[in-house]
Amino acid sequence: MKPFGELAVSKVFSAYPKDVRERLLAVRDLIFATAKRIPEVGELEETLKWGQPSYLTSESKSGSTIRIDAIRAKPGSYAVYFHCQTTLVESFRQRFGPKFRYQANRALIFSGTEKLPTAELRECIAEALTYHVSKVPRSIHATAQRNTLNSRAVSALAPPHKLKPAGDAVRRLQR
Repeated sequence: MKPFGELAVSKVFSAYPKDVRERLLAVRDLIFATAKRIPEVGELEETLKWGQPSYLTSESKSGSTIRIDAIRAKPGSYAVYFHCQTTLVESFRQRFGPKFRYQANRALIFSGTEKLPTAELRECIAEALTYHVSKVPRSIHATAQRNTLNSRAVSALAPPHKLKPAGDAVRRLQR
C-alpha cells in the first residue's frame, strides 16, 4: 500500500468502518496502480475534496478528479465518484451496463458484500485519469472516438501477457 501523503486523508480512512475501509483501500490501490501504468498521467495528488479522499492529475492535468467514500446512508456501501459535468459515467453505463450500479452521472456504487469488478473498474479509472488527453468534443459518440485515441491508456490496462506488439507505446508498457 502506498503511504498517505496527507495526515488528513489518513484520518478519513481510519474513521471508516473496517469492512468499508478495506474495500476503499483496495480501490485506492487500484487508482494508484492504474495511474502508474499510464505514463501520460504522471504523479497523482491525493487530497481531500468535500471531505472525501480525492485523486487528481495535478502534474499532467490529463484527467478528471476521482473521489471515493463510504455511503453513510447505506452502511457497508461505498462509491467511486466522478465529476458530474463529464461524460464519464454515461460512457461506463454504455460500456458496462448492469456490471455496475450507477448514481445518476456522478458515481459507481458498490456493496460491501459484492466482489469488486476490478478489471472493469480499472478501465473506468483509466478513462477518468486520461479524460483531458484528447481534445475530441464531448458527446457519447465522441467518447468512443476518444477511447480509440487513448489506446495507450487501454493497452496499459491489459495484463502484459495479453498485449500485442504494436509499437513503442505498447513495448514501453510491457517493461
